[in-house]
Amino acid sequence: MSEGQKVCPICQTRVYHPDFLRSDALPTYPQKPFKADEINIRGLLFVVTLLHLIPIIFALILDLNLNGAFDWTGYVVGSVLLIYTAAVFPWWFKRINPVVAVSLEFLVLEVFLWYINYTLGQGWFFTLAFPVAAIAYLITVGMMLGFKYLKGRGLLVMGGGFLLMGVFTLLIEFFMHLTLEVAHTGYAWSWYPMVFLAILGIGLIVIELVKPFKESLRKMFFL
Repeated sequence: MSEGQKVCPICQTRVYHPDFLRSDALPTYPQKPFKADEINIRGLLFVVTLLHLIPIIFALILDLNLNGAFDWTGYVVGSVLLIYTAAVFPWWFKRINPVVAVSLEFLVLEVFLWYINYTLGQGWFFTLAFPVAAIAYLITVGMMLGFKYLKGRGLLVMGGGFLLMGVFTLLIEFFMHLTLEVAHTGYAWSWYPMVFLAILGIGLIVIELVKPFKESLRKMFFL
């Protein structure tokens, strides 16, 4: 029955007494839309930060009790800082530049590697660790900027990145020979990943540049 009708339009049966006023029943569901409780990101990050401090404090106490000094605690502190910088620190900011976050992570990595080299009294930091990490940083940032500014050219950026990583493997073996003071008579193992990465990179670049080939692959794999 529609609103306002007091009898059935077919049998003319009175469905309720017209002298009795109908009272509005309570709605089954609340009128206001349900809103889930918002998670306090700052509070969660504070708890996660405290959890990262636990192994550091535990290592400090244990190292001091066992050795009477801070002997190996620096390795624990450096490892925890690496994890925290990569996984937790960027979440403290609403919009952090990814390049800044990656730069900070590589900076912490370089400092940690220098600390290990200094503590052990060895000389491989400037001839191996620093250049390898720096080149890896440049390749990473270069690919990030490529994805940002070369919209729709993801395969081209990935192909160039794979080519650079192939050359990077050759440089790693070169710096290893330089650090270990071994006569550099040739590349023993770096050729294999370099050739694989080069083939993969060139293939991606060709797919990106040859439009008919790219479209056929897109249709073939439903991309």
